[in-house]
Amino acid sequence: MNDFDAIAEQLSQQSLRQQQQQLEEDSALVSRILEIYDQKTVAHHLRQVSGDWTRESLNRWVNRKSSPRVLTAAENQMLQNMLPPPPAHHGKYAFKFVDLFAGIGGIRSGFEAIGGQCVFTSEWNKHAVRTYKANWYCNPESHQFNQDIRDVTLSNRDDVSDEQAAAHIQSTMPDHDVLLAGFPCQPFSLAGVSKKNALGRAHGFACETQGTLFFDVARIIDAKRPAIFVLENVKNLKSHDKGNTFRIIMETLDSLGYEVSDSAIMGAGDPKIIDGKNFLPQHRERIVLVGFRRDLNLHKEFTLTKINELYPQRRPTFGELLDPTVDAKYILTPTLWKYLYYYAKKHQAKGNGFGYGLVDPTNPASVARTLSARYYKDGAEILIDRGWDKSLGEEDFDNADNQLRRPRRLTPRECARLMGFEAVQGNAFRIPVSDTQAYRQFGNSVVVPAFAAVAKLLEPTIKLAAKKR
Repeated sequence: MNDFDAIAEQLSQQSLRQQQQQLEEDSALVSRILEIYDQKTVAHHLRQVSGDWTRESLNRWVNRKSSPRVLTAAENQMLQNMLPPPPAHHGKYAFKFVDLFAGIGGIRSGFEAIGGQCVFTSEWNKHAVRTYKANWYCNPESHQFNQDIRDVTLSNRDDVSDEQAAAHIQSTMPDHDVLLAGFPCQPFSLAGVSKKNALGRAHGFACETQGTLFFDVARIIDAKRPAIFVLENVKNLKSHDKGNTFRIIMETLDSLGYEVSDSAIMGAGDPKIIDGKNFLPQHRERIVLVGFRRDLNLHKEFTLTKINELYPQRRPTFGELLDPTVDAKYILTPTLWKYLYYYAKKHQAKGNGFGYGLVDPTNPASVARTLSARYYKDGAEILIDRGWDKSLGEEDFDNADNQLRRPRRLTPRECARLMGFEAVQGNAFRIPVSDTQAYRQFGNSVVVPAFAAVAKLLEPTIKLAAKKR
């Protein structure tokens, strides 16, 4: 082989290595995309820019059953666009935080907006994980994703000591300044307690599947010692088990060396109870526990009583959140509407408050009931009034003209707006799951601007804590 042939061979091998590296990078990109979207969706988007991609051809490419080729620049860019971009302050983060029991990222939003970098997320529901990854920057080089928090805390193993568990948490989870955790609500919510009572099951801390997960949060706080934590749960947490559940939580946090803001205020007007209706037209009360490490002396000036200073000057009206036209599938069927109508009438006659919640979108003062995770079943708590004539008696229920004005459910997109994931009439939030899963996700989430206000209140204290670190 002469010098020319040797050089040509070297260049050829170098080109092959570059192609192989690019193919590996393309495969990693497609794998991340497929964690969020199905193959049919990805193939459809690829087909928009080049080639005759089908679900089957994409499957063959992914599994290396077809001739390997690198993606074109247009294909690569299109796939990149299917992932959320990094925040504007990428690479210039002011502090680090972790997002536990993250759902679809409702709490993360506000803390990222004030300059935070999310370095660790934990969420067990695979459908929620898809929505989370579709909307929040989760580059594996700078961010860890965990599904079962017990894989970190080892609380599901009887053969592990507290010391071993603490060491595992310390080595597994990145250091952070702020810990966010919306630990599971069902064991403490009114609906969850009623359901478990009816089934003869335990609830609260006696619930082995969810109730004890607060202690996993406590173990992480104890091992990682973040400067600040923000914990979220339903309002009923305060009264569950005659107050014993909340007392144990507060005593646990105190024993870890943390001061919970406004802890002395417990009765009416408790600032730890934040109602989403002050930000969006939905009555949704949540308890927010903001804790500070005592040894850092960060807590003295902070109080949630100042959150009213961050209420919007003008709250969007319910009607502004709605699309002008929606698919007919969101209108209640005559059978379902009849059932809900007479169910409400029956309980009204008994003096009970059970029944549907009909919201008038033309009334700027309308406030919806709390959107729940069961909304996909019948939408009863928030039904949009389409002009149903309530003055007609039961004998006129089947009036043909009135039946044309049957109420409808919110669409998932409208739920995204009612929860504050996107602006009025916006469509920026990606919903890569079915309607049923989307309703569950929004019903389990938080009112985003309410927690953005908490983050804004905490901003100077968090940045001070990060400087101390």
